[in-house]
Amino acid sequence: MAGEGSAAAFDDEAEPTVTIGEYIEGIEAEELEADLVLGGDDGKECTYGGGYLKRQAVFSCLTCVPAGVGGVCTACSLACHDGHEVVELWTKRKFRCDCGNSKFGGHPCKLCPEKDPENSANSYNHNFKGSYCTCGRPYPDPEAKEQVEMIQCCICEDWFHEDHIGLNSIEEIPHDEEGEPLYEDFICQKCSPDCYFLKLYPDTVWASRTQNSVSQASTTDSTVMDGGPSHDNIEKRENGSLANHLNCENTYGDDNCPKDNAAPEKAILDDSSDRKCKLGMDIGTNTTLVDSEKKLPFFMSKGWREVICRCETCTNFYGEQGVAYLIDKDDSIEEYEKVAKQKREKKLEQQEGAEANFLNSLDHVQKIEILSGINDMKNEFQSFLESFDPTKPVTSEDIKAVFENLAKKKRQRLS
Repeated sequence: MAGEGSAAAFDDEAEPTVTIGEYIEGIEAEELEADLVLGGDDGKECTYGGGYLKRQAVFSCLTCVPAGVGGVCTACSLACHDGHEVVELWTKRKFRCDCGNSKFGGHPCKLCPEKDPENSANSYNHNFKGSYCTCGRPYPDPEAKEQVEMIQCCICEDWFHEDHIGLNSIEEIPHDEEGEPLYEDFICQKCSPDCYFLKLYPDTVWASRTQNSVSQASTTDSTVMDGGPSHDNIEKRENGSLANHLNCENTYGDDNCPKDNAAPEKAILDDSSDRKCKLGMDIGTNTTLVDSEKKLPFFMSKGWREVICRCETCTNFYGEQGVAYLIDKDDSIEEYEKVAKQKREKKLEQQEGAEANFLNSLDHVQKIEILSGINDMKNEFQSFLESFDPTKPVTSEDIKAVFENLAKKKRQRLS
């Protein structure tokens, strides 16, 4: 019995193993994630010639610009700043590559040397110095025992820890049962006053912590309990949709609810053309009652940008507020990732086409040789994994032995 217990303990301590298929799937998942962040950019050409791109991956080199007032594109981060202290900023809007300009101390860009001294339309925040959130900590945080989830404001584009966005609890963030976000965009409490006009829209633009199913939509004036029997977690539905966090009958409680006189009456959307205002009002005269002491973050529902009015009056107002990009489809992260996926699919198709063309260019004997080599490699790796002791590390000698066996089999096959 003692021996069985020791064996069980040893099994628990053994490192988990993965199959070659699982390993390849993991690599492909990492490649997809990288493509989504980089927007499908292959990192071969500097983006400076494209001007201020609507959205692109941006990096800050603290080795070259310690003050954090310069940003470079993907290609330059690889070609010009390899081995430097580089901060990955994910994506930024309307940014032009700074690499090699006056901020880089006379070190020209290797990919695009001819650049203006500065890109005056670029904007920089403390992210470029490697700090994030209201706490100003780096990410990953070397002093944190566990890295806390961070979300990006779609206005200022800063990143925030979920427990530093001005809510009583991270449970108030709209997530489904698996922890996946139910919102498309997040607007931090600092930026929300600039977007106060969004309160004029119906509750459909706001993300709720509970998914609104068909059965829920058919029932009105009922309550939903989420996260336990606490009265603070009761959400009242209005007109078939869950009340959003900006209404006074919400999960945040009275202390976090804007005063009644600070919330303008919501409009009923008019599904008319862009020339006629959907709201039927001048939003510039209906969004002045901002309660500065009740700043709350906004969580916007999926597809909310399509709802926003695009009439001339509203569009001019967005420009005055500095948020005209909110009605630009290409500005959203969702569209950015959609384009990245399309580029990735096209790249994979081209690779498959190149492989097919290569095989078609071979004669029968060459094809048989390649297929035999692939089969030998698969069998050799299979044998290695079956005979290898998972409690021991894989050494260079082990890998060398695998390829020596492959070479021996090839010699035997050709002799």
